[in-house]
Amino acid sequence: MRFFLALLLPVATFTFALGLTQPLMRFERLYFLEDRPTLIEMVSGLWQEGDAALAAIVGLFSIGFPAVKITLIHIAVLTGGKNRSLALLSMVSKWSMLDVMLVALVLFAAKTSGLAAAAILPGLWFYAAATLTTAIAASLCARA
Repeated sequence: MRFFLALLLPVATFTFALGLTQPLMRFERLYFLEDRPTLIEMVSGLWQEGDAALAAIVGLFSIGFPAVKITLIHIAVLTGGKNRSLALLSMVSKWSMLDVMLVALVLFAAKTSGLAAAAILPGLWFYAAATLTTAIAASLCARA
């Protein structure tokens, strides 16, 4: 099981980094305007437009909690789960799917509003893969 975790954790970390930096969606407006934002660009755009509370919520649940979860899994594996990282991991794990749900809601809102046509890009798939591999690693870490 430790061998599987040793393979899974770098994949989770790498796909999370790609999920943050690669374009998540393509929004086409008025047939000739196109946006391809990354998750980091979405959060910084909200911040720059004066939506600090929304930027903080999106940043916390989509960037902060997943990064903390991956870090706690790494710590738990390196220390053998002998410290408080497993307790903190179980607390953070409760919020693990909220980040993907948030991105899915944005995509749904864009498609149903009629203001933009939206398509999924590789960043969303990397982000989803990071969420899945992190959840599997957290489950394996709790068992060990």
